[in-house]
Amino acid sequence: MDDSNPKPSRKTLRRGIFLLPNLFTTGALFAGFYAIIASMNGRYETAAMAIFLAMLLDGLDGRVARLTNTQSAFGAEFDSLSDMVSFGVAPALIVYQWSLVNLAEISTLWGKLGWLAAFIYSTSTALRLARFNTQIGVADKRYFQGLACPAAAAVVMGAIWVCEIYGITGRQVVYPSLVLTLIAGGLMVSRFSYYSFKDIDMRKKVPFFAVLIVMLVFVFLSIEPSIILFSSAVLYMLSGPVISLFRWNRKRQRQSVSVDRNESE
Repeated sequence: MDDSNPKPSRKTLRRGIFLLPNLFTTGALFAGFYAIIASMNGRYETAAMAIFLAMLLDGLDGRVARLTNTQSAFGAEFDSLSDMVSFGVAPALIVYQWSLVNLAEISTLWGKLGWLAAFIYSTSTALRLARFNTQIGVADKRYFQGLACPAAAAVVMGAIWVCEIYGITGRQVVYPSLVLTLIAGGLMVSRFSYYSFKDIDMRKKVPFFAVLIVMLVFVFLSIEPSIILFSSAVLYMLSGPVISLFRWNRKRQRQSVSVDRNESE
């Protein structure tokens, strides 16, 4: 009997995945899918809320994986696929169904621009995720390169949520919707730096006033969640160009000081 190729053991054959973080990822994927179904039935406010729920779950899966030391290659790939659906395809379809579809009433060309804007947004999400996955372990973890896809989805869905709350239809804001969709998509594939908040350690002690800040956040969210979330998303979207300009200016100053020193020597 030839023993040169022994059969793999039962322990080698049995492979599994970590359940806890992938439950959150599955929940985020379900929320994104449900948002698409809700928009097909004309419930755009519910669709926007579902996308924000997906953002919450997406933020928790990574934190839970790091806290419980259950990171895996499978979890990273599953998270990217979930993000593509919840923050790429779903927002693009929802904003098109809510507003951009009305561009077809102007002309055939404008109608094509409407669905092309939605396509550009979803493609930008895919490119953003692919670039992020290839830069893991290389790029500075404190900053994202380009607007993160959950933040881009928060801007687009936040706008829809606010409009639905105040009785503004997608047909009334069709041009702003077109511009906002293109800007959000463009910023995702830009080289602007966005603070990632990944250097915040939840296991360390924090000053007492941090608890007060968290309490104030919950108070404001309970008063007007749509406006607070949309405003926060817009401010974060604008922070990228500001941070990048600041870092570029500081780098330029350092280079200028270095040149002056070399000339003086």
